[in-house]
Amino acid sequence: MKVYNLENKNRHIIRRLGNFSVLEYDKDLSIGSLNAMDHYFMAEMGMRRRQLVINMNGNNSAIVQAGAMQWMAGNVTATSGVKGVGDLFGKALRGAVTKESAVKPEYQGNGLLVLEPTYKHIILIDVGGWGAGITLEDGMFYACDGTVRSSVIARRTLSSAMLGSEGLFNLSLSGSGIAALESNVPEDELIVIDLENDEVRIDGDMAVCWSSNLQFTVEKATNSLIGSAISGEGLVNVYRGTGRVLMSPVANTSSWGEAAYTSKANAAK
Repeated sequence: MKVYNLENKNRHIIRRLGNFSVLEYDKDLSIGSLNAMDHYFMAEMGMRRRQLVINMNGNNSAIVQAGAMQWMAGNVTATSGVKGVGDLFGKALRGAVTKESAVKPEYQGNGLLVLEPTYKHIILIDVGGWGAGITLEDGMFYACDGTVRSSVIARRTLSSAMLGSEGLFNLSLSGSGIAALESNVPEDELIVIDLENDEVRIDGDMAVCWSSNLQFTVEKATNSLIGSAISGEGLVNVYRGTGRVLMSPVANTSSWGEAAYTSKANAAK
């Protein structure tokens, strides 16, 4: 099997890690006249279509979000990734509490697997480099090697569970292999904070991911309610211990996306 024109003068691979590659469209020629201007200015601001390309060499497998596959070539097959009724129940429960798809298909074989385009930034991470594992903000998981293990981490304190803006549970990845995350912020804009028996306090859900061994709690910004009232700060997310936090420099916002263009085109008709 040979694949031609995957890359050309309008789209090219911007990042490779392991068997994972990120294909970015410098110029998208598949648009219509109604949204050409919007696409032009979005591209000027770095909002471009991107696709995850996974090279399947026969010795590896890939787990992806349900419905994310666009096309595959070669002897590549997909399974549900479910290993029985108990496993299905566990995956359904995990999906319900982490806002991820309950069942993620697993692809294996020899060939090429290409996922649907997204306007979000695709961040490739070596999970093994995070030691005890990496915990993700809700909805960030996109794909990973089949060797990567996933689990659910619950809040360690009642205050975190009741008051935290991160949600009750988060998806944690561990083991060895590459993971692809969908982020509203490009990787080179993320702030990296390495803690050594220290802590970082963040006002809002700006943490993209963090080391799974860090203790995450929600606490008052100051030691007293009066102090919080005077300072204008209320509750903050606190990450404490030894590990790493990747933080967005601004509050998370949703990408405009293709749905907006579709609605706009329908309205024009």
